[in-house]
Amino acid sequence: MLSYRHAFHAGNHADVLKHAVQSLILESLTVKDKGFSYIDTHSGAGGYALDHEWTQKKSEYLTGIAPLWQAREQWPELAGYFAAIDAMNGDMNTDDALDFYPGSPKVAEYFKRPQDSMTLMELHNNEVELLRENMAPQGRRSRDHYSARSKGPTIHHQDGFAGLIGLLPPTLKRGLVLIDPPYELKEDYQTVVETMAQAHKRWPIGIYAIWYPLLAKDVDRSGALKTALANSGFKDILCAELSVSEQAQDFGMYGSGMIVLNPPWKLDEQLKQLLPRLAETLGQATLEQELATKHAAAWNLEWLKKAD
Repeated sequence: MLSYRHAFHAGNHADVLKHAVQSLILESLTVKDKGFSYIDTHSGAGGYALDHEWTQKKSEYLTGIAPLWQAREQWPELAGYFAAIDAMNGDMNTDDALDFYPGSPKVAEYFKRPQDSMTLMELHNNEVELLRENMAPQGRRSRDHYSARSKGPTIHHQDGFAGLIGLLPPTLKRGLVLIDPPYELKEDYQTVVETMAQAHKRWPIGIYAIWYPLLAKDVDRSGALKTALANSGFKDILCAELSVSEQAQDFGMYGSGMIVLNPPWKLDEQLKQLLPRLAETLGQATLEQELATKHAAAWNLEWLKKAD
């Protein structure tokens, strides 16, 4: 069942939401000098060339990161996210071209300081080899930025769900775990819930960010996932969703969400300002909807659980 390759979807609207939230959390962790741990359970290839045949097959980045990148001076709240993209495109990128897009490991690498640690996991045989190449020093296109980050990540070729529990609690007690499974198997939803229940017992103070898709009505399991995670033991659980079109009746991902357990201070306020703008910019209305001035894109921000 290991067929999923993220290159086909690199830089799409779901990546924008995921990596924007990831960047905001990592920025909050860098406010203090004390080191933090970053753990990525489903790392993929780490980064992606946008001219690759797989990426070009659907060119989903054209309705994802591309419109934001072209007007990035109008998005100061995403300056860290754009800086991570710029760093992967390299020092020679004088024309501001968008040739490469960072996966979550490359986004985290941008924010990583010498005192921080990074652990990446990937089960797919081919993806993990690409991950090792992209995260190696020679894969760092912007060498000046990464010169102080001499210690590279620890990379494990293994299932991220099982591997995570063995890593908790990390040596550095502050930190972020990003959980981004492909959900090829419907059992992944339950595995997320079970993993979080175990994680709460081992590292209840960690920040956990969980991505999930919003799918057609007959196959969408986001509601059950949110309900289950609300009962996982964590005191504060924030949920952010972005949909770029109306919910499909039969097939397809029309949006995605991020559930953040133990969200950092003011993340909710940041997302309350960001999500409406993303929905307006990334909305994919049909011609009929545009003629009727109907906007199919939408956003939702809610506390699934909030400590008093």
